[in-house]
Amino acid sequence: MLKKLFGTDGLRGQVNHFPMQPEVIIRLGLAAGQYFRNSTKRHRVLIGKDTRLSGYVFETALTSGLCASGMDVYLVGPLPTPAISFLAKNMRADLGIVISASHNPFQDNGIKFFDRDGFKLRREVEEDISELVLALESNWDSPEASRIGRAFKLEDSPGRYIVSLKNSFPSHLTLDGLKIVLDCANGAAYRVAPLVFQELGAEVVKLGVEPNGLNINEQCGSLHPEHVQHQVLESGADLGIALDGDGDRVILVDERGTVLDGDQVLAICAKDGLDKKALPGNKLVATVMSNMALEIFMKDNGGELIRTPVGDKNVVQAMCEHGVLLGGEQSGHLIFLEYSTTGDGILAALQMLKIMRENEKPASELAGLLELFPQQLLNVPVERKTPFESVPRLTAAVREAELRLGVTGRVLLRYSGTESKARVMVEGEDRGLVESTVLELADIIRECVK
Repeated sequence: MLKKLFGTDGLRGQVNHFPMQPEVIIRLGLAAGQYFRNSTKRHRVLIGKDTRLSGYVFETALTSGLCASGMDVYLVGPLPTPAISFLAKNMRADLGIVISASHNPFQDNGIKFFDRDGFKLRREVEEDISELVLALESNWDSPEASRIGRAFKLEDSPGRYIVSLKNSFPSHLTLDGLKIVLDCANGAAYRVAPLVFQELGAEVVKLGVEPNGLNINEQCGSLHPEHVQHQVLESGADLGIALDGDGDRVILVDERGTVLDGDQVLAICAKDGLDKKALPGNKLVATVMSNMALEIFMKDNGGELIRTPVGDKNVVQAMCEHGVLLGGEQSGHLIFLEYSTTGDGILAALQMLKIMRENEKPASELAGLLELFPQQLLNVPVERKTPFESVPRLTAAVREAELRLGVTGRVLLRYSGTESKARVMVEGEDRGLVESTVLELADIIRECVK
């Protein structure tokens, strides 16, 4: 087996290839159960999933390992990732598990863990579990036969999550009279998301709500907001909402068809918080990928942007450390810590709709706070993740590029935590220079990073 099990967001990989193999996931269930079983009381774990065909395989494998280790398993079926975070905390469970590869195609799948407080597991906990899974000799601390776990179906979990989302929307407001285009990416939110907006009064035009196990994220959802964009313009909708396969990220489209990414939505929500003096410390947390325009916007409005490495887990950690309530990623992972401990696309859309209702303004009037710097991202497939600093030609090219871009530009190289890819991001004021620089660096990586 490979030594590395967890990436930046749990396990992820191609189905029937390491680590997403049934035999590995059974061991993962055994290891997680052993790690979290710390007394003689009955221990509970929740398992949710998205709509991938392979979810049945890994749900069964996890359940087997967890029950064998003495954990009672509650199966909730297809539900967004943030629903499992909420339910784990709400039910005082020992653990919440999501089977999903987020925005990846159906051929991939993954496993994410949440602790009893609804937060993703700390890195050191993941490493301890990895050691148990990857050990050459198994020495499981198995309970006696009378203490193994049982498996149950939790039938009312969608309703519990829907109520929690509606409680985040002011009780004196409704969505009456609004038309919303909603793309659920044929993923985990396909049942609950339409109900949330409909029950608050909106007319909902539904896209991506016919999953077949193979079409999750396929030319739909947050990776392809052009479909929502087209439908918003055609139907005269007030807002377009594009979720990803596990419902933890969102891309919005205003009534004029303008796509709003995570940075732009963060700016709108931060401005609202600053105006209401409801943004603790006037601080916002985002990652190194967020556009420089967001950082300038916060400074110009008397606030501060705190940057973290990529990954919503890193954003949440920084938010907790600095006492910040709002944070997120350019990709659409938006965290409203007052209501949720992880990114939630439905919740983020509700916060945007709340601001629209409170200010009696369309989305297009609230948007436009950022004049985004030209930014380009290229993904380069790699066989192994050689440290960039060990490639002299590449480090020299980066130094030269940064000099050309000047103080208003930057270069960011990183490896994906979930795929065998190097990510090359270049940002600056001159679009042509940005485009030529990102191509140059990508070519060097193809030639030199082996």
